[in-house]
Amino acid sequence: MTDYMTMTADAPISRSTAIKLYDAAGFEGMRKAGRLAAEILDALVPHVVPGVTTGELDDIVRRMTLDGGGVPATLGYRGYTHSCCISLNNVICHGIPGDYRLKDGDILNIDVTPLVDGWHGDTSRMYICGETSIKARRLVEVTYECLMLGIEQARPGNHLGDIGHAIQRHAEKHRYGVVRDFCGHGLGRVFHDSPEVVHVGRPGTGPELKPGMFFTIEPMINIGKPGVKMMEDGWTAVTRDRTLSAQFEHSIGITETGCEIFTRSPAGLDAPPYKL
Repeated sequence: MTDYMTMTADAPISRSTAIKLYDAAGFEGMRKAGRLAAEILDALVPHVVPGVTTGELDDIVRRMTLDGGGVPATLGYRGYTHSCCISLNNVICHGIPGDYRLKDGDILNIDVTPLVDGWHGDTSRMYICGETSIKARRLVEVTYECLMLGIEQARPGNHLGDIGHAIQRHAEKHRYGVVRDFCGHGLGRVFHDSPEVVHVGRPGTGPELKPGMFFTIEPMINIGKPGVKMMEDGWTAVTRDRTLSAQFEHSIGITETGCEIFTRSPAGLDAPPYKL
């Protein structure tokens, strides 16, 4: 049986198995953190060009986060030493920024989480460096469609299984693999919290969605099979069959009538092609 916890001003800030239900103040906090996260991803658009290193992109994320009144939640998290994750081509998630210089045709996911006044704004988008293949571009398009179809199911009375089912059905219709090893998660005052938001599922199964729930939806979709291989650095996850992978992520809150997307782009740059 699923436990729910109504969050009050004096409630402890800690991860738990209970799903937290936040009030209006929580929604306001998440809007502020989510907007900064989205603004950072908007600002990266003109910088994703051949020759730029992923480390330089990470520097931009760190500067913008601090200038925006936040701190990068990933910096120092379980020993991680960067302000974002940048996952290229066959990297599924948690790619580490460094000296790699972007090449024409690369596709990459940039995942940021500014912590603003105690609230986490977690979001990621795909970027296309220069001109890429039709196959890669279509993967990116379908992955974004999967995210939005999942979000359409995020409303009171539905279940997490409804979200996973919508994502799985659309991805597998295109013969893509849906990664099972990583999932979305609850968030708010805690970076990674209950519930786990798996991107496959059966309608009507899993915890019921209730107003006040905050969580991410972040499908990771592979052109090939869903298998994952972890690299020796302990962070980077790649496709086992070395095919391309894509991911999009939004942080949302369940409302009385549907859901609110906290990390929607203020500039309308939620998915490529990004036209400034």
